[in-house]
Amino acid sequence: MANIEKSNILLDSGTNELEIIMFKVDQGTFGINVLKVREIINPLPITATPNGHPNVEGVVRLRDEVIPVIDLAKVLNVPASTDQTQDKYIIAELNQLKVAFHVHSVSRIHRISWEQIEKPSELAQAGMSQTIGIVKMEDEMAILLDFEKIVVDINPESGLSIDAVKALGPRQRSAKKILIAEDSAILRKLLQDTLTEAGYGNLQFFENGKMAWEYLELLSKEGREEINRRVDGIITDIEMPQMDGHHLTKRIKETESLAHLPIVIFSSLITSDLFHKGEKVGAQAQISKPEIVKLVETLDELV
Repeated sequence: MANIEKSNILLDSGTNELEIIMFKVDQGTFGINVLKVREIINPLPITATPNGHPNVEGVVRLRDEVIPVIDLAKVLNVPASTDQTQDKYIIAELNQLKVAFHVHSVSRIHRISWEQIEKPSELAQAGMSQTIGIVKMEDEMAILLDFEKIVVDINPESGLSIDAVKALGPRQRSAKKILIAEDSAILRKLLQDTLTEAGYGNLQFFENGKMAWEYLELLSKEGREEINRRVDGIITDIEMPQMDGHHLTKRIKETESLAHLPIVIFSSLITSDLFHKGEKVGAQAQISKPEIVKLVETLDELV
């Protein structure tokens, strides 16, 4: 599985499906979106980094790149593998960073719908802060990890920066009403803080694309005047349980009374390979996390 064979899902847009690579850490089964994965390799010799984060084993050299190795066993607070013959490095790219995730084995790729992914209950979530959702399949359940949070916990500078927004100077944009679909509670809080600092104080958040769509669908029945009274622009993540951002965008743009609303996709998955998917479903702009200043400047232009 060194070279990931990605199916036509890369060519499709707005299907509300994804492919996940299943892997094991200790006895747990986990998943990562194929679109984040560049390759899967056998472990390489590690160079330790002094005063590094305890979850980072060190760095490896892969061709001409130096890549940090994150030990998912330490992140998840489970035992290291005793038999390391099946250990793999999942080389992933997210938030404009390339990292290697050390796992204990890799199995296969599953194509599923976002509707098969549910948020864990509040009780379950208390012990799974690095979780996007639970993947329900016929024979087992797997945990879809929040790899962006894992990286930001290690390197906070890779997250959203309110200081960068402050550099824009005093601004007042609260007359503009922004709807935001973002499943991560931490990112919702960060977006609340950073966009409010940028003058956008009139924000309405939804935990996933399905909830945002249900709200917009209700508005669409009340007519365009009511829509314009409630919403001036939309920001959406891509990876969300129940309905992803591409499918949300597609539905909005296919609905005559909503199609005029500008949509900005704000995601760690904005790469040259995937940019065409956002274009195909009609997004006005696509910005890679954590470029919050660019997001603010784009909102200034569109709404």
